[in-house]
This record gives sequence, structure tokens and C-alpha cells, in this order.
Amino acid sequence: MSPESAALFQTAGSALIAVLLMASLWIIVVPMLEGDKKRKRMESVATAREAMRKTRLDNLQTEANLRSDGRGVAKNLVNKFSLEKLLEASDLKDKMAQAGLRGQKPIYIFYMVRLIAPIAFGVFGLIFFVLLNLPGWQLAQRAALTIFLMAFGYYLPAIYVKNVAGKRLTSIVPVFPDALDLLLICVESGMSVELAFGKVAEEMGDSSVELAEEFSLTTAELSYLTSRRLAYENLARRNNHPGIRAVATALVQAERYGTPLGDTLRTMANENRQLRVMAAEKKAAALPAKLTVPMILFFLPVLFLVVLTPAAMRIGDAF
Repeated sequence: MSPESAALFQTAGSALIAVLLMASLWIIVVPMLEGDKKRKRMESVATAREAMRKTRLDNLQTEANLRSDGRGVAKNLVNKFSLEKLLEASDLKDKMAQAGLRGQKPIYIFYMVRLIAPIAFGVFGLIFFVLLNLPGWQLAQRAALTIFLMAFGYYLPAIYVKNVAGKRLTSIVPVFPDALDLLLICVESGMSVELAFGKVAEEMGDSSVELAEEFSLTTAELSYLTSRRLAYENLARRNNHPGIRAVATALVQAERYGTPLGDTLRTMANENRQLRVMAAEKKAAALPAKLTVPMILFFLPVLFLVVLTPAAMRIGDAF
């Protein structure tokens, strides 16, 4: 090996070691800087509960609708250009709530990003694809790609919100039947519905912070809203899942007709467990179809190579 090759190999090895060292430090230090996630979420819920109480009192005094103040650059930009009408998104508040983004401030940021992202992607497309005049690309192709980037920038905020909501729901659904069992135990022990939801929120914090947050918000709404039905409907609206919506509907019916709450919760817990088993069976049934392409691309060529290579070597030796 020549001295230049040895020096180059040594430099590449040193760079690789430095990258691995930085990655190790990142993995160790970042979780320490984040702190206690559960404690932060619970403090956020407590703040939201206090804000809800204050807003409710102001509403009773002024007979105005519940509104949250979302001051800042985003709000000024949205109000100035009337972006809520110009870039209207259907059921945006419900989708934001499903993603865990509550209040007016995330809505203003959503509209601001929906305005800025297409412009930014369009400018990037014009500079990179049109002005640079890449070889092998016709003008129509470059213009179409720029338009595609602008459309992607327009739909990017909605895609992000949907992705966050899906991840949040994925962390809630597996432990929801266990939460219903705990709620059933609390109710049958003589606790009120508000205390039962609050106790379950405390106990489920280690299993799912998102579910604990939802139960804490439901506890606050049961305490401060005019009707329990509204609190149950808000729980179903914030979690777009058939099992959770069925539980909310059952709780509303139990509240309206006076049916035993324990029997309702026991039935709903069993149904949610059945839904969880059905979802697992669905994933298991879809696994063979998903493995077909990887098997054709990766497993079968290696298998043919292992099986046919000895025969090819023997044929070569024979000739």
C-alpha cells in the first residue's frame, strides 16, 4: 500500500470514528436534555385545565364564546391576509386536536406555513430546475416539477398533522382497554366519574403519556363544562378511533338513560380488546403479501446462487 493510500485510509477511519463518537454523544445527551416527558405533559395539562377554568368563568361573565388568545406574528399574518378563508381547511380544529395541538396558536401557524411553504418550494424549483437549465430536461418537464413542488408545499402541513395524529393514536389504542378496566374498578369502588378519570390519568402516565393527557383533559371538561355529554363527545372528537368513539357514545347513553356505568365500561373494554386482536390478525394476514417482493428481490437470488453454484462448478470441472 502506498503512503498516499495509507494516509487516505487513516483519514477516512478517523472521520468515521469522529462521526460515531458524535452520534454516541447525541444519543446519550439528548434524552438527558429533554427531561421528564411525563412531568412536562402533566404540567401542560394542568395549565390547560386552569386556562379552561378561567375561560369558562370569563364566558359566564361576558356571555361570549370560548376563545383562546393566539397572539404573535402568525396571528397577525393570518388576520391581515384573511388566510382562514383563503386557505380554508375542513375540520382543522378537530385534526389539530387529534394531533395534540390545541388552541388558536397552532391553527395560525398551520395557515402561515401553508402560505409560506408553496412559495418557498416554488422559488426553489424555479432556481434549481428552471434557471439552472439542467441538461436532459425540457422546459415543460422543469415547469411541471416546479408546480409539483408548490403543490407538495401546500399539502405539507396537512400531511404533517395527519402523521402526528396517527402516531399519537398508535400510542393510545393499545393501552386503552387497560385504561377502561382501571376506570371500571374506580367506578365500581364508589368513585365519581370525574375522580375516576383523574385517577386513571395518573395511573396510565407511565404506559401512555398521550392517553393520560386525554383523560386529564376529560376530567377538566367533566368538571367545568355544562354537560358531561359535551366532555364525552370531545373525547371522541379528539381521538378518531372506532373503539374510543363507541366508548364515548356508550357513556353518553349511560348518562342520558341512567344505565349502570360499570356494565357499560365492562362491555366496552371487551369490545376494544376484540378490536385490538382483529387489528393484529389483519396485520398478520397482510404479512405474506408484503413479504412477496422482498423474497423475490433478495431471498430467491441468494437461494439460487447457493443451490446452483456447486452444480456449475462441477460442470466446469467436467469440461
